[in-house]
Amino acid sequence: MFEDTVLFNDSVKSNIAFAKPDAVQADLERAAKLAGAHDFILRLPNGYDTLIGERGFSLSGGQRQRIAIARAIISDPRVLILDDATSAVDPSKEGEIRDAMRTVMSGRTTIVIAHRPGTIALAERVVFIDNSTIAAIGKHDELVATNDRYREVLANMEQFKGVKNMQAVK
Repeated sequence: MFEDTVLFNDSVKSNIAFAKPDAVQADLERAAKLAGAHDFILRLPNGYDTLIGERGFSLSGGQRQRIAIARAIISDPRVLILDDATSAVDPSKEGEIRDAMRTVMSGRTTIVIAHRPGTIALAERVVFIDNSTIAAIGKHDELVATNDRYREVLANMEQFKGVKNMQAVK
């Protein structure tokens, strides 16, 4: 799953089933429920058969991410790469997306590339890279407690997030 979610000019059903074309409706719905997408899909004009347009233009950023998470769930990969998967999501929906990510990460090796502290905290082990060098490895809470540079970077991310949110209000 990447920062810029790839969706096709097709139905919600086809977009979720892309990774497993032979998936039955019950499997698609289970994946959508785990991804937190099922309820909003049912509210779409034609439910799972709704055409979502090129790149999913008719959906919000959070809805697109949840469909991508459902696709990842249905494909059941042994290794999952999440590249800044919450970056395009409205902050009010970020918690829902993180819950869905926690579900899809369970029981598999997951590499998370993230710039939001809440997403970083999902990882069992954080590899903190600073100036192209591995600066520290550990659990998020441990690094917060023991690594001054890690805390500084997190504080800067939060400060930037606040500035970005203020600009969005203007």
